[in-house]
Formats: sequence, C-alpha cells, structure tokens
Amino acid sequence: MSNEKKTLKARLRTADFGSAGSRRLLRNGEIPAVVYGKSEPLHVIVNAHEFEMKKSGFSESTLITLSVDGEKDHNVFVKTYQEDLLRRCIHHIDFFEVTAGHMVRTHVRVELDGNPVGCRVGGVLDQVIHELEIECLPKDLPEVIKADVSALDINEAFRVDQLQVPAGVKVLEDAEATIASVRMVKEEAPATDESAEAADAAAADTATPAPESK
Repeated sequence: MSNEKKTLKARLRTADFGSAGSRRLLRNGEIPAVVYGKSEPLHVIVNAHEFEMKKSGFSESTLITLSVDGEKDHNVFVKTYQEDLLRRCIHHIDFFEVTAGHMVRTHVRVELDGNPVGCRVGGVLDQVIHELEIECLPKDLPEVIKADVSALDINEAFRVDQLQVPAGVKVLEDAEATIASVRMVKEEAPATDESAEAADAAAADTATPAPESK
C-alpha cells in the first residue's frame, strides 16, 4: 500500500437536487457526488479543480480519505465518474465507502518489472492480464502488484501463482492464468526468384483478357 495519503475535500449536499441543481453546481466549478457503502447514500459536493488535479492518481484500488465538512472522514474508493470528453468536465462521481476491519474486494493494476532475457535476443514481451481481482482488509490494499518478468526467456510465460503478493492479500484469479509471456516475432521469408516467377504466372492465368476490337 502506498505511504502517500490520498485526500479529497467535500461538503454536504442538502438541497437543490435534480438535473437543474447539478447544472448549477457544474457552472460553479463543483461536482455532485454520492458516497455508497454500509449506511444510507451520502450526497456530497466536490471541488472540480481539486478532483481534476488528483484523479490521475486515483484508481479502483486507491483508498482516499474524503473529508466532508461537518462529518467524520470517510475512507472511500472512486468507483465510477461520468465525464464529458467533448467539454472536458466531470458531471458526477460515485464513491464507495469501506469500513476498517471489513474485507474489501476490488481490482488492482498489474505492473511488469524487469527486462526479460528473451527480449535481449529478439523476443517481444506481451502483457495479457493488466489487472487482478483481489480481496483484503483496507489497511493491506496495494495500489499496484508488480510481476518480475526479468527471467522470462523465449516462449516462456509468467503466471498468476508466480506473483509475490503482499501479506494479507488474496488474489481471486485462476492461479495458472498467464500474466505475461515472451514470444519470438516471426519474420517473413524473402521472396526467391522461383516464387516470384510462380506468382507472375499465377497472375497471368487469372487475368481477364481484353475484349477483341471489331
């Protein structure tokens, strides 16, 4: 789990609900959001500029301390957010609250580490699995799981059961599933004089003859 504490500020949304109210918030540089979890959904408002500045560091496995004015802090994930790509703005955020001591199930990014042996002799590294479903306590949640692929040779694969998983984390994937492999790129054989002549002959046989002039 990252030592850097992720934080985000919010305030309660107690009035002006509905689409018209949401549009007013967006015009004022704010984003309507909802916190889901063990209790009733909590409607909050997040500063758009702060969220835009920090969202690149938020993933489904990033635990965030959401500080809500007049409320206790909430430990949350960003589950989804609605984004208008044309206008480059976010319309709504869904947070999911976690409770200390309760297991959480989420997805974590897989990051390949090292330069495979096979890539030094012309092989190509292919990553098959980019994220894993895991289960753990919130305090044990990693932001990323690294796979050391430096020992992979040509036609070798790195499987899920070869991962060095942090203590307290259970991977909910097939243990034999391939995370990454190294393969040799097939080169096309250069055309020989004989193959070129055969191709020309085949093209001549299939050519449509021109109509005779009258």
